[in-house]
Amino acid sequence: MVLSPSDAAIGIVVTAVLAAVAVRMQALTLRGGSVAFVFGSLIVTIAGFPFLALLALFVLASVLATRFQFDEKARRHVQEGTRGERGVSNVLAHIVIPAALVVTAFLVPSTLPAGALAVLYASALAFGSSDTFASEFGVLAGGARSILTGKPVTPGTNGGISAAGEVWGLIGAFLTASVGLGLFSIFNAPSGSPTLLLVIVTAAGFIGCQVDSIIGEVFENRGLLSKGGTNFAAMAATVIVAIVLLRLSGGWS
Repeated sequence: MVLSPSDAAIGIVVTAVLAAVAVRMQALTLRGGSVAFVFGSLIVTIAGFPFLALLALFVLASVLATRFQFDEKARRHVQEGTRGERGVSNVLAHIVIPAALVVTAFLVPSTLPAGALAVLYASALAFGSSDTFASEFGVLAGGARSILTGKPVTPGTNGGISAAGEVWGLIGAFLTASVGLGLFSIFNAPSGSPTLLLVIVTAAGFIGCQVDSIIGEVFENRGLLSKGGTNFAAMAATVIVAIVLLRLSGGWS
């Protein structure tokens, strides 16, 4: 639902404030915040406030997870950035696909109905939350093993997973699904069956997290992909999984 000019102006101002706060808190670099503002403004103008709110809450959750026991992560050299900040590459890896979904639904609504958009958009962000939670909380637990071989690896190694990380990854995906369901309901945004949204978004987000680990071990460890490239590819895979699940369940509408 495209916002009216007045609501769009409010949305853009809110996005600017959110981006500025993120930069001020050193959650995003200045360039990262600028990119987030541009894409966030596009998303809120075309899709509305629940989509911006879910994006903003995803960023907030990521910041809190990243800052959790940050000094200990820094001591182990597994921290994000110098103070937990995320730059342009990370922002683009997590916002381009959600924005592309919104634009596609706007330009070709017959291809991507409003209800399906809500599920796919939330699934993309659920992957981001799942991956961030699994990484930022799991790295402190130890006991990491290669997702492909099962051999012990150093915590923080691309492709390394742990029991604690997997649990946190599932929690991250479920929280995003739950918050998304609540926001779409509050703003009366089409989102299809609540049960399907909750299940598909949680499942797709968690599966995407596993795909991220596989891609990281196979390609990123060999220098064939950057971290941002790995995240982008895994988010694309997440959306594909969500599409398949939505189609199979008969919930594409």
